[in-house]
Amino acid sequence: MLQQLINGLSLGAMYALIALGYTMVYGVLKLINFAHGEVFMCGAFLGLAALAGFHLPLALALPFAMIGAALLGIVIERGAYRPLRSSPRLSALITAIGVSLLLQNLGVLILGAAPQSYPAAISADPVPFLQSRFGLIVTYQQVFIVLATAAILVLLHLIVSRTKVGKAMRAVSEDRQAAQLMGINVDRIISFTFGLGSAIAAAGGVFYGIYYGTADPLMGLMPGIKAFVAAVLGGIGSIPGAMLGGVLMGLVETGVSSVTLHVSPTVTFTGSTLRDAVAFSVLILVLLVRPAGLLGRAAREKV
Repeated sequence: MLQQLINGLSLGAMYALIALGYTMVYGVLKLINFAHGEVFMCGAFLGLAALAGFHLPLALALPFAMIGAALLGIVIERGAYRPLRSSPRLSALITAIGVSLLLQNLGVLILGAAPQSYPAAISADPVPFLQSRFGLIVTYQQVFIVLATAAILVLLHLIVSRTKVGKAMRAVSEDRQAAQLMGINVDRIISFTFGLGSAIAAAGGVFYGIYYGTADPLMGLMPGIKAFVAAVLGGIGSIPGAMLGGVLMGLVETGVSSVTLHVSPTVTFTGSTLRDAVAFSVLILVLLVRPAGLLGRAAREKV
């Protein structure tokens, strides 16, 4: 049980990093950026290029991937979403899907469809103390991913709550027009939010590549969808909700993967075949009970 909890935390940490981008963009722009999973993929390949191509250490490869993905996020916002800001939300949503497909196909065209091996920047060996003392197989990769994710989340909290740009982000999230009247450059804040969310997703992409050992141009599809589910589950627009939703998704997926269901002597379902269905079923159940998500706030909209 404890072993599955640890595995779920490491997986949930990666989902939480992607979910933060969804919830931050929705908070300031009320837009579901369905291209965010592909930004996650691009971050993973930027990390791969830095580690395998330039032979940089992880301490430099991770910032390289985050900065590159941040620039990509800003370009996407300025080129695809900003011209449609005054258009109906459906137009921006369709554009987001189009950007997602564009990045996927560009990735296949440039990088090829075959998965590429990811360098083992962190040892996959178990921590000897935890294995000998408690019988738990906790790898150095899992320890690093959880600790690095916690550090990123603390840094994000400080940016949002203590800095001037963070206060501006919260003001734009509450009322964009009022924030503009108060002298806040809304366009700059929205671009910063896209860049910050993309950088965090890139960190998740690097961690994902190191953890699973491969990267491919379609790798952002399913994690992106699950991270969106995590954001909705925790309460989209809420940063603590995105963190909570990501961890819960990781725990549910890992827990279901360890279960085998025997329907009949000839029909058996393994957890790996059921985990996606169960994860989305949890979303449906939570939304039926609490439509705003676990930490979201129900708000009235004027018609």
